This record gives sequence, C-alpha cells and structure tokens, in this order.
Amino acid sequence: MITAGLFLLPSLAGFSVFFLIPFAVGFYYSLMDSPIGGSFVGFANYLELLGNPVFRQAAANTMTFTAVSVPLNMALSLGLAMLLNRKLPYRNWFRISFLTPLVVPVASVTLVWKTLFDLHGTFNGLLVRWGASPHDWMESRAAIWVVIIVYLWKNIGYNMVLFLAGLQNIPAEFYEAAAIDGAGKFKQWKSITLVFLTPTVFFVFIMSIINSFKVFRETYLIAGDYPDPSIYMLQHFMNNMFKSLDYQKLTSAAFLMALLIVLLVAALFAVERRMGKSLG
Repeated sequence: MITAGLFLLPSLAGFSVFFLIPFAVGFYYSLMDSPIGGSFVGFANYLELLGNPVFRQAAANTMTFTAVSVPLNMALSLGLAMLLNRKLPYRNWFRISFLTPLVVPVASVTLVWKTLFDLHGTFNGLLVRWGASPHDWMESRAAIWVVIIVYLWKNIGYNMVLFLAGLQNIPAEFYEAAAIDGAGKFKQWKSITLVFLTPTVFFVFIMSIINSFKVFRETYLIAGDYPDPSIYMLQHFMNNMFKSLDYQKLTSAAFLMALLIVLLVAALFAVERRMGKSLG
C-alpha cells in the first residue's frame, strides 16, 4: 500500500497543484463579493447569475447546440462506421481521411472555415455567380449551423473509429445464426448490432457531449468575442467575464457548467448500468 502510494505521489501532486487547488480556490471566489478583501455572500453570486439575461441566453444556446449536434454526430459516425465495416475499395484511405481533422491545428481549421463562410468567402462567391445575393453566414441565425458543421467535421472521424472497433468485435457467427433462423437485416441490426454496441454507444455519447462544450475554440477564432447571439455560448460568457475581471460571475458560471456536466454524465452512467443489467 505504501509502495503504491509512493508511485502515485507525483501524479497526485500534479493533480492537486493544477486541478484540485484551483478548483477549490475558484469555488471560494464564487462565494465572495470580491476576490481581494471580499466578504462572504454565500450563493448570492449564483442567484444574480441565474437572473442575468446574457447568461441565460448563453446557457440556452449551449444546450441547444449540444441537443442538436450530439445526435447528428452519433448518427453520422455510426452510419459511416457501418459503411466502412464492409469490404469497400480504398476503405483504409477513407478511414484515414476521416481522422485528418484530429491532427489539423485549430488555427488552420478556422482559417479554412472563415474562407468558406465569410461575407466575401467561397460560398458567397458561388451564390453571386449563380445570381443570388451574398449572405453573412456568421452574423445571422445561420451561424449556429456553421458551428454545428465545424463540430461534426472535427468529431465524426474519432467517433467513427470507436464505432468501427465495436462493430469488429461482434462475432460474425451471431449474424450467421440469426440469418439461419430467418432474421432480416433490420432485425439483426436491432437485436445484435445495437445490443453489442451499447457500451460503445454510451462512451461515444458521453465523449460527444464533452466535446460539444469544447467548440468555443473554433467559434471564438471564427466569430470573435461577441459573435451573433445564436452562437454566444457559456464559454464566451466566461471568457468575457475574465477579460472584465468579474471573477464572481466567471467562477459561478464555471461551477454551474461543471455541475451540469457532472450530473448529466452521472445520469448517463446510471442508465448504462441499468441497461447493462437488463441486457445481462
């Protein structure tokens, strides 16, 4: 036990210095009215934050983005995985191409997407050539769909690989036995594929939700500090509070966001355990 503790000590020290202690200090600031010489105000900062219309708009946009992008991400990545699980020509090249977004620097990615969706960009150039008027994609309600496309392009390849690994672990004998018993393709997919993919589906679902909260980097580099209201996310709100040195709103928003993610992930694990028992 002592030996194991000694081996874990460097990791525990790093975790404490870079995560645990800042987490505790941030929570302390969220309960004070000022980071320097402040007094304890309890949850007053949280109540004030919940009454802030800008915060509510940012939270609503974040939830809307997650609710739309995550199911699309899972459906498209599963479909691609099932397609590439077959014997297709150049299958390995397709797999590699879908993983390319994972190794491309974020700055390069945003430069490409700005070139495509800018007011004087590629898409508007095509619209003008076809006789239509240009559209400012990033300064309209269409901006949310631009961000969703960027998120899908960035994350579909990773989830596809996870689904592909899960599909290749399903024994082929199960499908052969089901076919002998007269089960059709859809019945095999529902009763065999989805059942064996349940652990992978939950893992991909959780990772997709977590990655949806990381889309701020691309959105910030494409649209800046104050983008169109439809893509003003919680991370924008916290970033702007940091710039204005409003640590109370910053830390309160960060802890509410962290609490939401923890509760959501805990609920998903509870559902997974219940489904695992029922399937078992």
